[in-house]
Amino acid sequence: MATPTLAQATTPPAPNRPSRRRWWSDLGWRYIVGVLAIVYAVWPILYIISASLSERGTLTGSNQLFGEVSANNYASLADTYFWTWLANSVVIATVTAAGTVLMGAAAAYAFSRFRFRGRRAGLIGLLVIQMFPQLLAFVAIFLLLLALGEVHPVLGLNSRVALIMVYLGGALGVNTFLMYGFFNTVPKELDEAAKIDGATHAQTYWTIILRLVVPILAVVALLSVISTFSDFLLAKLILQSEPNWTLAVGLYQWVSDQLSANWGMFAAGATVSAIPVVLLFLFLQRYIVSGLTAGSVKG
Repeated sequence: MATPTLAQATTPPAPNRPSRRRWWSDLGWRYIVGVLAIVYAVWPILYIISASLSERGTLTGSNQLFGEVSANNYASLADTYFWTWLANSVVIATVTAAGTVLMGAAAAYAFSRFRFRGRRAGLIGLLVIQMFPQLLAFVAIFLLLLALGEVHPVLGLNSRVALIMVYLGGALGVNTFLMYGFFNTVPKELDEAAKIDGATHAQTYWTIILRLVVPILAVVALLSVISTFSDFLLAKLILQSEPNWTLAVGLYQWVSDQLSANWGMFAAGATVSAIPVVLLFLFLQRYIVSGLTAGSVKG
């Protein structure tokens, strides 16, 4: 009688590990590009922060990063109109972003859902207007506000309300066309289902559609805040008195004269002014990411 033989345990084969050369060609070079991109983006920020902490008030004294560390430049901001300029910039950017989102979303919803006479011409007009740079309208804007100021001073030169109106007029075209494309991705069956349930167009717009297009609303709001917060040309053209200046105009005045330029205070003001924009981006980022990953037709 033959004795059974026990099967010897065999070790599993080692997984096929990619070679070092293949890893570098597939994945490794991406780490190098990522590190270079981070260094390229972080270096100017570190240089400005170092210049803001230098007492010399020059950029050449900051070639050695953080060679001097002093908070005198930040303390000196309280003796200027800096915080008034910052408040003006925040108010103007916030109102402009809110108005752009509300009016642009309403216009985009109308172009996307309704069929009316002049709809195609309106869309083509929005597309054509975007092709002309805003610099072409500076003279016309100045003359228009000069004439309006004689009738309604609040809509004339040196008025923050007039500046907001100009920003809204310049941003509505491109943002409406941008949101129009996103509104088209929302299925029209949702509107029909809401209409069957007895909802009006306003109820459908405010309770259903706007919740599905939060990503594009966040993007438009963020772009509007960044563009208006950092704008210099229009603000310099319209705002004439120092208490009404925005932050970009005020900071420029500190370094416009080469003989008395104070780059230390300029760097300190630029560092502080970047904080609201960074906080806004961090706040809106979760809405953008969650909205894009969830999809516009989910739920």
